[in-house]
Formats: sequence, C-alpha cells, structure tokens
Amino acid sequence: MRITDLFQETITAITANKSRTALTILGIVIGIGSVIAMVSIGQGAQGSIENSIQSIGSNLLIVYPGAARGVGSQISSGRGSAQSLVMADATAIKSLNNIVAVSPEASKRFQVTQKGYNTNTQVVGTTPEYVSVRNVNISEGVFFSQQNVDGYSKVAVIGPTTATDLFADGSDPVGASIRVSGVDFTVIGVTQSKGGSGFGSQDDVIFIPITTAQRFLTGNQYLSTIDIQATSQTALTQVQTDVTALLLEQHKIKDPTAADFSILNQADIAAAASSVTGTFTILLGAIAGISLLVGGIGIMNMMLTVVTERTREIGLRKAIGARRRDISRQFLTESVMLTFLGGVFGIILGWLLSLIVSKLFGIAGKITIGSILLAFGVSAAIGIVFGYYPARRASRLNPIDALRYE
Repeated sequence: MRITDLFQETITAITANKSRTALTILGIVIGIGSVIAMVSIGQGAQGSIENSIQSIGSNLLIVYPGAARGVGSQISSGRGSAQSLVMADATAIKSLNNIVAVSPEASKRFQVTQKGYNTNTQVVGTTPEYVSVRNVNISEGVFFSQQNVDGYSKVAVIGPTTATDLFADGSDPVGASIRVSGVDFTVIGVTQSKGGSGFGSQDDVIFIPITTAQRFLTGNQYLSTIDIQATSQTALTQVQTDVTALLLEQHKIKDPTAADFSILNQADIAAAASSVTGTFTILLGAIAGISLLVGGIGIMNMMLTVVTERTREIGLRKAIGARRRDISRQFLTESVMLTFLGGVFGIILGWLLSLIVSKLFGIAGKITIGSILLAFGVSAAIGIVFGYYPARRASRLNPIDALRYE
C-alpha cells in the first residue's frame, strides 16, 4: 500500500464518525494540555526562585556570627544574633584569593519617621562594595561613597518600598531628611525595585555608612554579616574553605566544630531550591500524566470498536490480497493520527492554561521546545502502544470468518 493511499484511508476512517473521533481525541487533548501546563508552571516557578536567589548577589558567600552546626544537629537559635564578627575579620578576608569584593553589614530594625509618616524597617550599615556584592542598582540619586564611610556621614539610601511609606505625599525623597531612632539622615538615593514582600523584602530597607550605624545606632563594633563575592561560581567552595580557615585563625579557635560563625553558600541554596522545584515539576507532570493514561485507554477502546465494526471490510481486504502488515499498518496509522491531532490541540490548550495561571496567580509559565517535543513524542508513543493491540487483532482476523461476520 502506498503512503498516499494509507493517509487517504486514515483520514476517511477517522472522519467517518466525527463525534466519536472528537470525544476520543478530547481525552488526549486534556492529558497533553495538563502535562504541558503543569510542567510549564513548575519550570516557571523554578526560574522565579532562581532569579530571586541570584538577585541577592552573584557568586555570594554570607558569613554569620554564631556557632556552626553539623548535619543532623539542632539549629542554633542564636545564629546571626551573636557578637563574634568585627571589621578586622572583613579586612582580613579581603586579602584572600578569588575574591572580588567584601561588604560587612551591621543591620537592625528601627522606627523611621519623616514629616508625619513613619515605618519600621531594616537599617543596614554597610560599605560602597555592597552595591556590587548584592547587585544593587540606583534609580534616583547615588549610593554613598567611601568618603562618607570614613567621615561618619549621616546619609541614607532607601529602598522603593520605604520611599513609598515615608513619602506617600509624592514628594521627592532625594535631598529630604528622615529620622532613624532619633538621628537625622539626609536621603541621597533610592534603589531600584528587586521585588519581595514582608520582613525579607529587599525593597523595604535603608542603607547607611557602616561607621555611622555602629556609632549612632547599634552602639558597638560588631557585624551582623559579612558578604563575600567570589570571582566565579566554581571558586565558591574554595573561597568558603579559605574563609573558614582564616576566621578560625582570627578567632583563635582550633576545633572547627566549635566555630563561632557559619557560612552560607549561595550555590548550595540554588542547588537545594532547584532540586525541590525539579521534584515539584516532576510530581505535577506525573499527576497530569494520569489523564494521558486515561486518554490512551480511550484510544484503545475506540480502535477495538472500529475493528469490530469493520470486520467485513478487513475480510474483504485480505481476500483480495492485503497482507497482515498492511492491515496492521492501517489501524496503527489511524491510532497515531488520533493521538497526533490530540497532541497538537493539547499543546495549544496547555499554552492557554499556562497564560491563565500566570495572569491569575502571577507565576510566569515557561513553555520550552523540549516540553513541546516531549508532548509530541508522548502522543506518538500512546498511539503506538494503545493502537498496537487493536491493529494486531485486526491483522490476525481470518478472512473467511470476517466475511461471514454480521
């Protein structure tokens, strides 16, 4: 049988009963659409989390004060609040290899007021290196300089959320005065929005020179964290090892398990988040895949029904010389064609579902070429797997019995 004849026969067969064909295809459409949408949402969520992690800095290590804990032990409740890091530690870290910049922080929440408006926000005392270490961009004004740090200047750079809270009347924040815990500061800049909400928002924050923070706000020389930017992702592990060894020496600690600090590696956070979201995506795809199985069973059910209805036709074909493989190929092609059409419409449905979810819940779906090719591959596989038995059954019919079938 020629290919053109095979396709003509297939189109004629699947359009003979349009309602039954449409309902059968619908099962595959729902299955493929669900898989595409769920995988898209999962990959979109993974990309969003990875972007959020990258937004806090590139190739970042964060040193916290407090005791380090081994695997399986309880987390120290005082992690990050202990007083064990000082400026001398940050200065010493700068001398290590594979480090681009080091930015010490002394941060605490304070009540901030400005002409009748007030807010409680995180005030971060830091250095100009913070801009590159934490990927901070300025939308208005400037960030403070090293001269401001050396001169204990009372200047501040505020986040966009803080600017909205303190300048709700629409006035220009740059050049205005704000009061932090009774101390007046002049706003010299506003940062670009990074997103986020709640206490962990990178937009609800005020940056001031670290020397000013230590003298006028915290009242001590201790640091909350030390941010370290490595030269590359591959250098993070080595830098972490070097920083650990240096701080143990600085703090005169011989036993590493008794360290009065801990180091957070951005690569470890990203890997853990990627693993969790990857598992989540697989789970969503697997749940949606159940509908594909149901759709495949629907295909088999329809093809078995078609074989029964066309028993006399099969007998006639075999009587005039059709071979088993011709009969088998005919019904297998019909099955694959049904699932192929279901795959095409399923991809369209999945894309639409992804857009709807993005609009309603703000999760940007991510449909990739790989997921589309996977959908077509799965469609073809379902057509072959669930169409094989009906096609084989049709090809094995005895022509005499088939011709006698009523």
